[in-house]
Amino acid sequence: MDPRDAMEPSEVDTISRVFSEQLLACLDESARGRHGLFSEPIDEEDEKSWPAAAQLRELAVALQNLLAQQGERNALCDEFLDLCTMHGESHPGERKLARMFLERIERGEVGSPTEKDPW
Repeated sequence: MDPRDAMEPSEVDTISRVFSEQLLACLDESARGRHGLFSEPIDEEDEKSWPAAAQLRELAVALQNLLAQQGERNALCDEFLDLCTMHGESHPGERKLARMFLERIERGEVGSPTEKDPW
């Protein structure tokens, strides 16, 4: 990477803070029943589409890539993106998943090893 392309640490911190704030707001809304936080809508024109959730996923990927270039990680971002890949019959549902993730954040457990299959 060209050193001129590197971001200042304060800029990365700002992006991380914005991501965290937006994630908490979206998780709260999802925990109250809004769908679409952890998965892309099939039809973007669907009335159920959630632009803030799509922007959050894009921000998470960008932040993860930016930090990877610097040899760093953001546990909150990593765990969110992992949860976005969950699909199948054993998936607990977005509302429950959002509540469980919020609880893990509140307990300070994000970034630490999880119990076997907590979801």
